[in-house]
Amino acid sequence: MSDLTSIMNAIDAGDPHAAAQLLPLVYGELRQLAAQRLAHEKPGQTLDATALVHEAYLRLVSHQPDAQLRENWANRGHFFAAAAEAMRRILVENARRKQRLKRGGDLHRVELAAQPSATTDDDNLLALDEALARLAAEDPIAARVVELRQFAGLGHEQIATVLGITIYQARLKWTYARAWLRDALGG
Repeated sequence: MSDLTSIMNAIDAGDPHAAAQLLPLVYGELRQLAAQRLAHEKPGQTLDATALVHEAYLRLVSHQPDAQLRENWANRGHFFAAAAEAMRRILVENARRKQRLKRGGDLHRVELAAQPSATTDDDNLLALDEALARLAAEDPIAARVVELRQFAGLGHEQIATVLGITIYQARLKWTYARAWLRDALGG
């Protein structure tokens, strides 16, 4: 059993010191995932890669009400899949928060020399989240493939390992999900 697996088992058993041991082992990889995900966001984002990693990590290892993210991780791939899902949720919550009227959600920044765009990156992220929820109702595996690919940056081989499917099936689901999302998002 690897160090990571034994630490995750200790966290599940309720060891308060195990969470402190887990972060140094996975921090670099989580930070890289967060940086890749934030590279697709528009400039001026209030959330940086470090904050995204810390928030996702807290959701994964703490005993918070967001219990659907808490699970027994069978291996490293499952942990990073859960981390990708946590990052996705954080980014979606952040986008929704920014769109609330209380936060100026109906106001859009306009550069004097530029034409305002019809949609913002936050709108795109929210539309993607809604489309992924609809796809998950129709084909949960295809939706998980998209999450792992887009939010965790995993390749077909890694996705196949995490989901317990063949590489061929992972590629098929990715092709199907891309076409389905392109149709659902009108692009």
